[in-house]
Amino acid sequence: MKSKDEITNGLALKIIDELFFLNKRQGYISKEDIDLIIHLISGDDKNQNTHSYNGDKSEIILVNKNDFVKPKTPTQLEYFNAIQENEIVFAIGPAGTGKTYLAVAFAISALNNKQVTKVVLARPAVEAGESLGFLPGDLSEKIDPYLKPLLDALEDMLPYEKLQNYLEKNIIEIVPLAYMRGRTLNNSFVILDEAQNATTMQMKMFLTRLGPNSKAIINGDVTQIDLPKKENSGLIQVEKILQGIDGVSFVYFNKSDVVRHRLVKEIINAYEKFNDDRI
Repeated sequence: MKSKDEITNGLALKIIDELFFLNKRQGYISKEDIDLIIHLISGDDKNQNTHSYNGDKSEIILVNKNDFVKPKTPTQLEYFNAIQENEIVFAIGPAGTGKTYLAVAFAISALNNKQVTKVVLARPAVEAGESLGFLPGDLSEKIDPYLKPLLDALEDMLPYEKLQNYLEKNIIEIVPLAYMRGRTLNNSFVILDEAQNATTMQMKMFLTRLGPNSKAIINGDVTQIDLPKKENSGLIQVEKILQGIDGVSFVYFNKSDVVRHRLVKEIINAYEKFNDDRI
């Protein structure tokens, strides 16, 4: 049996290891980060994955293994608060700003905390001018590439065995947007990703799937619409239709919120300059 000193030294080493990891990950360590790590290391295990955000950005959405998910920019914090306070949240902005990743983290946190009994992640099966009919393989193989980004986020946040169990039991579903028609989703956390590629009818269909005790997050980038020219983006239209409705919030990200590789921000800047020069 370990002595009290051995236990204390072990906890101290774990805290130091986590601080080194955090410094490497984000380039700095704040007092709030130190307090958080001490709390996580010294707290009991059953609370490790059930923290929720209560308005202080030193807290987190989801604890996962040696990592945690929390807002990193002012707009992410605004998004954070909007999800807490509304039933439907639209997040509009460029790639790499954390819209989808934070949404998935919130969904898993709600599932872990038994606030919902189901998580549904949907995407339109429209990408870069391709359609399902032109892709090789059976229907499942055709659909998989469209849904892979959502699965990647889930794999970051859940152990493999737990994720597979959730998928097998349909506690977590990853589906093409077209498969949402005719359903009513009660006690669910529903995410629509790449919503700029939803048509106006698909957007209405998605929004009217919500049942009691459900929440929806709709993410998209209106500068990356891959719909045929004859189709209008439902994400652009819905901004005009739903503004001002209680329980519905719009959050707008910009290039300063990019949290991917530093070059992503430079690439967005370069494209914006190129497009401005052509006008």
